[in-house]
Amino acid sequence: MKKQYTLLVVFTLIIALIAGCAQTPSAPTDEQPSSDKVIRIGVFQPVTGENGGGGFQEVLGIRYAHEKFPTIDIDGETYAIELVEVDNKSDKTEAVTVAANLVSRQVSIVIGSYGSGVSIAAGPTFEEAQIPVIAPSATNPQVTEGNDYYFRVCFLDPFQGKVMATYAIDNGATKAAVITQLGDDYSSGLGNFFLKAFADLGGEIVSEQQFQTNQTDFKAILTNIKAADPDVIFAPSSIATAPLLIKQARELGITAQIMAGDTWENQTIIDNAGEDAEGVAISTFFDENDTSTPLAGEFVTGFKEFINANSEYYNKNGGDGVAAVSALGYDAYLTAYEAIKAAQSTDSVAIRDALVGIELEGVTGAIAFDENGDAKKNMAYIKVIQGGQFTFDKTVMTE
Repeated sequence: MKKQYTLLVVFTLIIALIAGCAQTPSAPTDEQPSSDKVIRIGVFQPVTGENGGGGFQEVLGIRYAHEKFPTIDIDGETYAIELVEVDNKSDKTEAVTVAANLVSRQVSIVIGSYGSGVSIAAGPTFEEAQIPVIAPSATNPQVTEGNDYYFRVCFLDPFQGKVMATYAIDNGATKAAVITQLGDDYSSGLGNFFLKAFADLGGEIVSEQQFQTNQTDFKAILTNIKAADPDVIFAPSSIATAPLLIKQARELGITAQIMAGDTWENQTIIDNAGEDAEGVAISTFFDENDTSTPLAGEFVTGFKEFINANSEYYNKNGGDGVAAVSALGYDAYLTAYEAIKAAQSTDSVAIRDALVGIELEGVTGAIAFDENGDAKKNMAYIKVIQGGQFTFDKTVMTE
């Protein structure tokens, strides 16, 4: 990995080395593998901040995969795989700092991140260092756009926006309102893709509203939405924001169905919004009850055992349910594993080159990459909150 770094990256790296590496709770990085042959996989995720809940679920999928596949054979020798975990704190500035930290710790490949904004922010750092990254669930097109070292195993927001717009139209909606978060790449991107798709399908956008990061009072924008009388409200936002939006909308007497994207698949939203969450619809990447393939069934059984064996994992996961992002975290690790095996090298450039041609069957479906490093996926799961839980409704495919 011989490459000249820009002054900005070098400066950031110095700061990162001074500050030290921000580790996730109970991260396995303090336990050094006994083998003298080690290959390091960086885990670039938020476990604190606005997206900490979802980020931790993604980390759980990665840790479970690592437990199942802790070593790999390279050129006839067995290497221990070490996870080097950092917390990007759901913050774009912190994301650049900890990305530089991973570079300094000589990781060969990185998995992350939950949250498109932090992925986009850190992308140039990894590209400059020629270290490949696999995003499990970062759906904004800009994550991989123009970056030869960023890949992803999930579908993209243009697809997800069209899926939810199609779902709304198919259920009789003719008028929609859209709520997005200012400065959040995921929220604004997905909201705009839904808006365009809904209009293209013959629907009318009757209200577009935005809110600030860390805002907790949404009554002003919700009052405007109520006056517009939409059939559905599409509100892609963080796990922390979701229950506040839901409860305040119902308190104002808004009866429109509330919909969102993949980030809302988290039990804490139901726990905090209570009965007001009934009827909320989301799109997501995986359903634990869809065990139509042996690999998916084995994963669900094993992951539940993994969660139940650790009280911290169980509590932070909100039970032993299998979040779609956990499945994607597992798939991202498997993809990194297969790329290392194909490269037969710890060299990051060789691993990146191997990733381009990787094809494997993952828990969330077949994985192969297009010319942008995006997974070739065209199916999403729709779930609706019923009886205090996420219930499978249907699958949606688009061209």
